[in-house]
Amino acid sequence: MTTSQTLDVRAYINDRKMTGYQWLLLGLCFLIVATDGMDVAIMGFLAPGITKEWGIGRAVFGLVMSAAPLGLAIGALLVGPLSDRFGRKKLLMTAVALFSIFSILSAYSTGVTSLSVLRFLTGLGLGAAMPSTTTLLSEYLPERSRSTLLALMFTGFNLGSALVGFGAAALLPHYGWRTVLMVGGAIPLACLPFYLWLIPESARFLVVRNFPSDKIARTLRRVCGGSFSSGTRFLLNEPPVQKGMPVKALLSPSYRKMTIALWVTYFMGLLVIYLLSGWLPTLIKDAGLPIERAANLTALFQLGGTVGALAVGYYMDKLTPNRVIATAYIGGAIFIVLLASGSAISSLFGVYVLLAGFCMSGAQTGMNAFAPACYPTAVRATGVSWMLGIGRFGSISGSFAGGLMLSMGWGFSAVIAILAVPAMIAAFSIVFTRFAPRAASA
Repeated sequence: MTTSQTLDVRAYINDRKMTGYQWLLLGLCFLIVATDGMDVAIMGFLAPGITKEWGIGRAVFGLVMSAAPLGLAIGALLVGPLSDRFGRKKLLMTAVALFSIFSILSAYSTGVTSLSVLRFLTGLGLGAAMPSTTTLLSEYLPERSRSTLLALMFTGFNLGSALVGFGAAALLPHYGWRTVLMVGGAIPLACLPFYLWLIPESARFLVVRNFPSDKIARTLRRVCGGSFSSGTRFLLNEPPVQKGMPVKALLSPSYRKMTIALWVTYFMGLLVIYLLSGWLPTLIKDAGLPIERAANLTALFQLGGTVGALAVGYYMDKLTPNRVIATAYIGGAIFIVLLASGSAISSLFGVYVLLAGFCMSGAQTGMNAFAPACYPTAVRATGVSWMLGIGRFGSISGSFAGGLMLSMGWGFSAVIAILAVPAMIAAFSIVFTRFAPRAASA
């Protein structure tokens, strides 16, 4: 005779220590995010070689550069509803396969049109990978340390972006830009069999989609340890979600305020970050410094962001998460104003760049850790992916706005100073989430 037992999966994960398999899952997700970062940054290093080989100008090559960000936005918007329906793992594995294969195929491009199309398709995979990774990992992390560990995973993106620079520097002189693209796609493709073997489906997703109890038990035992009787029933103590389109649920009365606040915050944050990181080298060079100095100063922004992500994640686990993020955005606005009011040759300029990156990128990564807790399992992937997708349009807007302001004759101080406005809007919006309901079982 078997004894019937009811087990809340969320409480089970929260009440136990992190197992070795959970740490392994964190490492695998870190690796996926790192290869994602490599492919997002890769075209910036290849642009000189491609434009020279094909004899095209920067304006024409801008079509190629904008193709992947557009794909990233659309990929993020598409993946969430599919992930909530078919599973986190299936969509994550599909995303890795897509950006790997299309990155390799990009190496065989013969012109701007074919390369733009292939980079767009690569972007679809890249845009789908990030929210899938975030959602899957968040559903296996205990809430007491989730923000810190998700922030640690996202530092893989910065690491990948940096490593591709070193890789490009080593490969380009001897093998050319096509080889760099092939290597960039081959690395995640080679890892894909290990991901398929080692990465589990989300136990929370299995519960919500009413999978058999024995499958849920095997998955939860594999990742979190423990043992379950044959009669165990698994459940999630979560608020009900209206059936139908997941995106419609995000804008239902229960989640509308939260959703809009997240969208506005993430959009504004990425607008600031992409305009700063994308145009800061040009602005510094125009201020009279050599390009080498400009590149080094811009690298400080990325370095500060990596440390800031870990700091913001840590304090989100200790204090009220949205207040920590808002404080970081306000700090970003302050250091942006200091950047604008100072001179690029000032000894404090590098410090301001470092601290602006610490605050802005730290807050933005904090948003990635904050969003999964705002929605129940049934629509969590959609909530996360749509925040990321809407935010991608902020990054596109930031890159475009920087070029537009420079073409209109705006000076260094004016372009930088105006960014304090969206940074403060982001801070205000994330504070607004305290008035919106949250998923009780995040």
